[in-house]
This record gives sequence, C-alpha cells and structure tokens, in this order.
Amino acid sequence: MKSTKSDLEVRALTKHIRMSAHKARRVINQIRGRSYEQALMILEFMPYRACYPILQLVSSAAANASHNLNLTRSNLIISDAKVDEGAVLKRFQPRAQGRGYPIHKPTCHITIVVKNNNQ
Repeated sequence: MKSTKSDLEVRALTKHIRMSAHKARRVINQIRGRSYEQALMILEFMPYRACYPILQLVSSAAANASHNLNLTRSNLIISDAKVDEGAVLKRFQPRAQGRGYPIHKPTCHITIVVKNNNQ
C-alpha cells in the first residue's frame, strides 16, 4: 500500500497539564476540524487559561509535520484533538479545630493530530 502525503498524520501530545480536563475540552472543541491558521487565530483571542498550552501544542504538531515530513503548514488541518484526565494531586487544607479538608488538583493529557489537506 502506497502512502501519499494526504494520508500522513502527525501527533503531538503533552501530559500532566495542571488544569481540569473539562476546561481544556471547552477550548479543544472549538479548534477540532479547523485549519492550522484558523486554530491559531481562535486560540490567540479566546479568553481562557487553557488556550496557551494548547496553542503551544498545536504549534509543536505543525513544527513536527514541517520538519519531519516536509509538509507545509498552510495545508495542515487539525484532524483529531482529545483531552484525557490525568492523575489527581491530592492535598489537604487545614481548617478549624485540627480538621483537614481535601483539595483535589486535577491534571490532563492533551493530544493533537494534524494531517495534510491537499485538494
């Protein structure tokens, strides 16, 4: 089976990002299926804290595609983007009369897959 440049996919992932998966999914759902340039503009102007690590990851996936497979960035689309829950950091907040209330600090793993959109 021959693989053409339109079949190639490039993956970039990051692990243990210190934010909840729910908040990261809110941003990821906006860029899934968009072109690389559209995704950069959306991430640049959205007012959420999750945008910056996702912007870095999209840029990393595009850099991987251009460096490793010689794909042009203007032809890339974000074919798949997902957010999985990571480990939860468990801490205790001291409270009155010697009690301790649990604090859960969630993490998430983000995966971006870009592919060539030659038409």
